[in-house]
Amino acid sequence: MKQATREAYGKALAELGQKNERIVVMDADLSKSTKTADFAAVCPERFFNAGIAEQNMTGVAAGLAACGKIPFISSFAVFAAGRNFEQIRNSIAYPKLNVKIAATHAGITVGEDGGSHQAIEDISLMRSLPNMTVVVPCDGIETAAAVNALAELDGPCYLRLGRLAAPMVNGEDYKFELGKGIVLRDGKDAAIIACGMMVAPALEAAEALAAEGIDAAVINIHTIKPFDKELVLEYAERCGAVITVEEHSIIGGLGSAVAEAMSEAGVGILGRVGLQDCFGQSGTPAALLEKYGLTPAGIVKKVQETVAKKR
Repeated sequence: MKQATREAYGKALAELGQKNERIVVMDADLSKSTKTADFAAVCPERFFNAGIAEQNMTGVAAGLAACGKIPFISSFAVFAAGRNFEQIRNSIAYPKLNVKIAATHAGITVGEDGGSHQAIEDISLMRSLPNMTVVVPCDGIETAAAVNALAELDGPCYLRLGRLAAPMVNGEDYKFELGKGIVLRDGKDAAIIACGMMVAPALEAAEALAAEGIDAAVINIHTIKPFDKELVLEYAERCGAVITVEEHSIIGGLGSAVAEAMSEAGVGILGRVGLQDCFGQSGTPAALLEKYGLTPAGIVKKVQETVAKKR
């Protein structure tokens, strides 16, 4: 079964809104795409379309939060994080207001819309802000759990969501805990640390590596900030080789967070799979994932190279 994380977000938000009257949702004229239309259908009196005015939407959300509401605001990630950065910084993060930014259509799997609409720097931007929590769920089940957890958290949050349907990694009994990574597969030769829709390919890569005699662990780091440094360092010490995988630039995102932790502790060898300081381009999601090495085969190659350096 596959489900886009944006689809799961819309459904979870609609359910949450019917239970919690403090929830208010705003969108920048993209509600059918971001799936906030699901909330609008059941709670129309608490849904507001700001139009193509993301910065204004963010300022209004800050005011609503200051009045005790819990605003969820949505747009495409390239607009929600990029066009909006100054307003997020000064109106939400700086005063530590309780606004949830749920950004959809992140990464290169936006596809044919091309590099101008493919946010590959948004994790880096949001992670750099004090007071900001950053979550990148890997599937629909984790997304729904994250929506509920972030609604309970008092403070600014960035939830990164995708356009493309992603395989279900987790079961219905899944327990989500902010700031805590999850070991999906244990191993001793290498640790593959992934987030978002790259978690499923990481698991496929681990299966392929096992057939070649490389025992690879797979860890889902769904919360980029606060970061589970203890778990990362545990596996860096145990395996000696760590490979990060993200649908994002290798600069400033998950790979950078892992690199910082490992270099400060002085442990392990690191390889990073992601966009190598470049923009995306127009193409089908499958073709783009192949081009940038964000496939099980691409992960296998990077693991092999990194493990070889360890030896």
